[in-house]
Parts: sequence; C-alpha cells; structure tokens
Amino acid sequence: MLQDRALTTGAVSRLSEKGMTRMRSLLIAAVLMGAMALLAPNGDVQLGLGVSSVTLLILGVLMVAFSHRRQTTRESAQDVIADFIAKDASPSFVVSDDGAVKSFNKSAEKRFDMPMGDTLVGVLRATFANPGGIIFRLKTAAEQDGAAREDVVTRKGHVRLSVHRMGTDSFLWRFEDVPEPAAGRGSDGPLLPMMMIGRSGAVLFMNDAVRKLIGRRVKSLQQLLGDTPLVNGAVCDISTETGEMKVQIAEVEAGVGRRALYFLPAAQNAADNVWSSFDDLPVPLLRIEPDGYVAAHNASAIGLIGDELKIGVHLSELMEGLGRPITDWLQETISGRAVQHSEFLRLKRADKEMFVQVALSRVTEEGASSLVAVLTDATELKTLEAQFVQSQKMQAIGELAGGVAHDFNNLLTAISGHCDLLLLRHDQGDADYSDLMQINQNANRAAALVGQLLAFSRKQTLRLEVLDMRDTLADLTHLLNRLVGEKVSLTLTHDPVLQSIRADKRQLEQVLMNLVVNARDAMPEGGEIHIETERLSLSVPMDRDRASVPAGEYVMLKVTDHGVGIPADKRQKVFEPFFTTKRTGEGTGLGLSTAYGIVKQSGGYIFLDSEVGSGTCFTLIFPVLDNIATPVVTTPRASKFTAPKQGDGVILLVEDEAPVRAFASRALRLRGYTVLEADSAEAALKTLEDSSLNVDLFVTDVVMPGKDGPSWVREALQERPNVRVVFVSGYAEEKFSEAQSKIPNSVFLPKPFSLNDLTETVHQQLH
Repeated sequence: MLQDRALTTGAVSRLSEKGMTRMRSLLIAAVLMGAMALLAPNGDVQLGLGVSSVTLLILGVLMVAFSHRRQTTRESAQDVIADFIAKDASPSFVVSDDGAVKSFNKSAEKRFDMPMGDTLVGVLRATFANPGGIIFRLKTAAEQDGAAREDVVTRKGHVRLSVHRMGTDSFLWRFEDVPEPAAGRGSDGPLLPMMMIGRSGAVLFMNDAVRKLIGRRVKSLQQLLGDTPLVNGAVCDISTETGEMKVQIAEVEAGVGRRALYFLPAAQNAADNVWSSFDDLPVPLLRIEPDGYVAAHNASAIGLIGDELKIGVHLSELMEGLGRPITDWLQETISGRAVQHSEFLRLKRADKEMFVQVALSRVTEEGASSLVAVLTDATELKTLEAQFVQSQKMQAIGELAGGVAHDFNNLLTAISGHCDLLLLRHDQGDADYSDLMQINQNANRAAALVGQLLAFSRKQTLRLEVLDMRDTLADLTHLLNRLVGEKVSLTLTHDPVLQSIRADKRQLEQVLMNLVVNARDAMPEGGEIHIETERLSLSVPMDRDRASVPAGEYVMLKVTDHGVGIPADKRQKVFEPFFTTKRTGEGTGLGLSTAYGIVKQSGGYIFLDSEVGSGTCFTLIFPVLDNIATPVVTTPRASKFTAPKQGDGVILLVEDEAPVRAFASRALRLRGYTVLEADSAEAALKTLEDSSLNVDLFVTDVVMPGKDGPSWVREALQERPNVRVVFVSGYAEEKFSEAQSKIPNSVFLPKPFSLNDLTETVHQQLH
C-alpha cells in the first residue's frame, strides 16, 4: 500500500479547496442580494434583486452537488490508482505539477530511500547525470499526449522512465529496469568486437563479442588501455580478465562526438594464444608474413578458402588474379607504398569458382612488421560484374561482327559474282572450269563463316517456318550418322505427343550438327549419343543458370553423351565466341557460340549439364507455336546455278562499292535490263531529276556514305510512287526492317548474293 493513503485523500481534498471557495462566494452573494431586495424602495428593483439572489442560490447549490460528486469520483479513481501502484514491482511516484512527490509505493521507498516531501529531480539525481532535463522533456510530452516514455542508459544499466497525466495537476511516474540480452542470444550488435565511447572516453555501449574478448564490462576507455594513448590502426595492449592482450584498434567516427572502436587481432608469436580469441568470429582473418606465407588464421577463413589453408602455405597457392606477384603487393602494403590496400582475387578451389575481397592492414610487433588480412566473399559481386562485362563484350563483338560481315560480304559478293560471270562462258569440259568451281566453293565457305559471326551475335536473318522436331530430326539422321563415324552410335527417342515450333530449319540443323560433333569429339574411344525430344509444361517459371523460362508449353530437345565431360571452371565459358578446349587447328570456338545465338534469336533457351568423366547433356527448350508471334519470313533463293532469264525494264542501281556495282550491272544487262548506275544516294537523286526518264525498279545498297538506302528511296518515291525497290546489304535484315516496312513494294536481298539470286529477285519484283 502507499505510504499513508491519507496523503492521497488529503491531496484530493486540497484539489477541491478552490471549488469550495467559489461556492462560498456564490452563497454570500446570494444572501447579500436578498437583503438588498428587502431594503429596496422600488418594486421593480426588489423583483430584480430577488430573482438574482434566487439564481445565485440555485447555482451555489448545484455547484455544491457537482463538487461533491466529482470529489467522490476522484477519490474512487485515486483509490484504484493507489491500489495499483502499491502492488507494482517497479518504483512509482505521484508527483504534483511543480515536481513535488506527493506519494510513492514500497518499491520506490526500497529503491531510493527517500524522505517525504522531496522533489522527483532530487530522488533521481543519484541515478541520472541530468535528471532535470529528462523529467522536463517527458512532462512536456505527457501534457500534450497524456503519456510519455524514454529509455536511458545509466552507469548501472538500461532503465525506462515513463509518465502518465492524472487530472489537471498531478502525474504518475514509473521507474523500470530494462534487462540486457544474454550474450550470444538474439544480439543485434556488430559481428566484430566493438564498443562505443563518448567525448570524455566513457564507454556507452559494448557488444557481446568485445565482452567475450575482454571478459568484463568496463566504464571508461582508461580501464582498458591505461595511460596508453589511442592511435587509430595501431597495435596496443588492452587489459582483459586473463591478462594483457595485443590487439589492433580501428577507430570510426559515429557522430555527435561518439567513436566506434573495432578490435582486430595483432601479430603474434607461435606461443601466443591471441588468435584463439578470434577463432570463433564469423569474419575470415589471416595473418600473413612479409614473404607471403600464412602465419595464423581462424576457422571462418578455413570455411571460405577450404582445406588448402594451412599455416606455412603461401598466399599465391590459395588465390590468384592480381596480375602481378602477390608478394609485391604485400611488400608495398608493409612499406606504405600501396595505393590500394584492398583487392579482388580468385580462390584456387577445385570444387567451385569463388572470389574474395582481401583487405590488408599492417601491424608491427617488437620491430617486426606483418599483415592482417580481412576476407570477404565477393563471389556474387564478381558474378554480377562478369555478367555485365560479358554483355558488354558480346555487344562489342556483335558490333564488330556486323562491321566485318558488311565488308566481307561486299568482297564475297564481288568474288562469287564475277566467278558466276566466268562460269557463264565455261562449261565442264574447259580446263578452267574446276578452278572456277574451287573459287566459287571457297567463297561460299567464307560466306558461311561470316554467317557464324552473325549467328553468335544474334544479328543474322532467320527464315522462320513451322517445324515438327521429329520430322526435322528424321531428315537429318542420315547426315548425323555420317558425322559421328563408326565408333559412335546415334539413338533417337521422341515424345509421341509433340507440338510444332517455329524456327529456321537450316539454322536449327546447324545447331544439332554442332552439338553432335562436339559429343563425338568428347568420346574419342567411341560411345553413344542420345537425342531425345519431349513435351515440357511449366505451370510456374523455371529459374536456372541466371535465366528465367516463363510458364507455358515448350518442346525440349536433349543431346547427351558419355564422354570426358567439361570441368566446372570452363562450363561458364563454353558459349563464348572463340573459346575452345580443342588443340589449335581442330576448332574455331564458334560452334557453341553460334548454337547459343541461333537458339536465343529463335526465342528458345539452351542449358548445359556436365560432369567430368561422366558426360555432357545440352538441353534446348523452344516455345510451342501458339506462344510465338514472330512473323514468318519467306524469301526464296536459288539453290543452284542456272542461266538467267531474259527480261526488260529500266533499273537504277545504287551501290558505293565499285566491284559489287560492276558485277550487278553486268549481271542485269545480261538479263536484258537497261541499267543506270549511281555510286551514292545523292547521285541517284540527281539522275532522277530528269522527269522524262522512266525507271521501273530501284536496286540499292542500304548502308552508304551520306544518305542511306531507305532515306533516299523515300525521297524518290514522293515523285515516283509506283517504282518497286530491292534493298541489298551485308548486314542482317533486322538492322533496318522497321525502316523497310514503311516503304511499299520493297524486298530485301542479303549479301553475298549470286548472279541467280540477284536476277531472280529482280524478276519477281518486276513481274
């Protein structure tokens, strides 16, 4: 119970004294007005004073009744509060508006041993350094919101001070101890040993790790360091429960005059046990000698680097990727000449590819310098960086491939075209016929190589058609059996319920041949290659190898071998252009990159599974026909050489490459067309200024100096809207498909084209 509950009752009585004074005043005023009414000579005055007297008397009686009721209610409320705080285990006070303690419970009396009549500031002066400011802040908040609370760190621990407003001039205060979390259980503190200190060196906070390291709680930095000055990054002795310990202290500004101190292990002799205190830390740590050999490490470092980490092993045997000897980097750091103390290195782990960020700090003990390395797993960061670099590299190579393809296709068009012109004058009986055929065949091989460059960069023109994978494989089986040879057997398994896909049949056949040839080469002693097709239904997206396959219906094709397999460190590189594991002269490194480009450009996915010594499986996934909105591109091209048909008409040929223009002009004239030549768009427009000139067809290159093909054609069609157009280019059709789609009656003819390709395309446009 409260000390002398009568104090509370008396307090309530005092609260009503002002009301009683007001009521007495009203009653006295009512009596005076009644007396004045009796003595007044005028009847109207008597009536007015009498009414006023009665009114005041009634108000006085009502106020007495209301005051009595309110006092009863207050006394009841005070009794409830008194019972509550009397049984409360936390110290509680009832304080007046001016800060005087009116009453308190037994917990407060036991905790503070305070005299009656003291102020709350005086009671808490032994607990808080500045209780007046805290009480004023909380009281102001309670006057506005009705209640307030604040947690305060004191020399004896954490406490919580709360206040609730009672009526108009009283406040209820409670004082609670806040228990600190047990060490190692639910701690949210930093992982490294850390303490927070104030301006004066007082310790404001210690996390579990530093308490475990020191063995006790300290109140000031002097208890830890003695008279030794604190130097950021220096090695110093700290006082622990087990004796002196050498550590390196890193100091970080924390704002408002506070500093965060982090404790790292310092260099040690073999007999020292300092590192044993850091063995359980989740931060990988190494101590490295100037010559690069590991002198000490903790358990987290073994978990990151692997079992190869041992005392006495050289750092270069554990990681690589600096681009220069690791010892040079260590020497520069020790001498203070290193520009960068943190580097990203690749671990030499055989099981998986991992990267670490290594941050070095120099420590000195007894005149000898060594290094402490803090390791951070940077595998995910380097993977993202590698993906970005790879995308940039592929984009750059794609742009290069496009430029190379354009220039090479111009050369190949001139070579194969003039070869076709020579073949018109030679038959198989001529001595030069076989030489001309060799030139023609090698030009076609060069054109196929350029096509591979465009394929992996996904810049080729696909001729899409509806395909049944079973029919495609059936047509290709005979050729695949010839490719694998006698030592290797080829088996096919098909899903009986297989939907159609949309793809370029010729390009898809090239992908299958590349995969089968690679599987054959992986089994030099012979074996079996299994090709399997099946239907794949995904109800949810499938995430794999940094790719996400949306939900839907797919056709899946697997090519499996039982060869030597692909090592883990090379699996991520197999689809890169010019990467090959074969010896020089046995492969160009474009096969899988070409397959990757064709599959991705077709809207599909390709994945690799491989295990060294067990074999490799390539999985291709193509969306079924209903999920593809890509229009079918059909451009018939002559498959073998035939004599050109005769025709008539006027053709304006615009080509900036003189050899290509010479061949195309001769080929069209041989067909019987009248050909007007122009070496630029500006020259073509100048020719068309003659209104009497009748032109039936424009044959123009797309990429030229000055105005490009679509630009000058649009300008010319304003005056000649009925002229048809043939665009020719060494780039892929998609490079300008949007611009071409806006030009009516136009078709595309890719370079290199043969004499028949050109004449047949022109004939179809004019007829």
